[in-house]
Amino acid sequence: MKNILVGIDFHERTSYLVEKAFEWMKPYDAKIWLLHATAPEPDFVGYAVGPEYIRDFRAKEIRNEHKLLSSFVDKLKAMGAVADGLLVQGNTIDVVLEESKKLNIDLIIFGHHEHSLLYKIFFGSHASEIIQKSAIPVLVVPFGD
Repeated sequence: MKNILVGIDFHERTSYLVEKAFEWMKPYDAKIWLLHATAPEPDFVGYAVGPEYIRDFRAKEIRNEHKLLSSFVDKLKAMGAVADGLLVQGNTIDVVLEESKKLNIDLIIFGHHEHSLLYKIFFGSHASEIIQKSAIPVLVVPFGD
C-alpha cells in the first residue's frame, strides 16, 4: 500500500480521523492524501456574471477551507508522515472517485457521522455511495455522534 486517500469535511472529529489514518499508514510507509471536495460554484456565480458579494463570499469560504486543509497536512507532516492536501471543487462522490484513479490510491478512508433524516432523504450518505461505486477498498471510521 503506497497511497491512502482520506476524505475530510472539517467535521469536529476530523482530527481523530487524521490521527487514525496516520496509524494505518505507518506500517506501510504510505503517503496520505487529504481530500476535501468543496461545493461547486452555483450556476449563477461565474467570473463574468453574478453579484460580486456572492463571489467574494465564496472565495473567502474556499480560502478558509484551504487553510484548514493545510493545517491538517502540517499536523501529519509534524508526526512524520508524507502527506499532501487537495481541495477540489465538485460533487464529493465524483471528486473522490476521480482523484483516487489519478493518484493510484490503494485505500480510501472516510469518517461517518449521523445526519438528520431530512439530510439523508435529500443527500444520502457519501460513505455508502462511495462504497457502492468504488473499485478501491474503503475504510469507514465511525465518529460515534
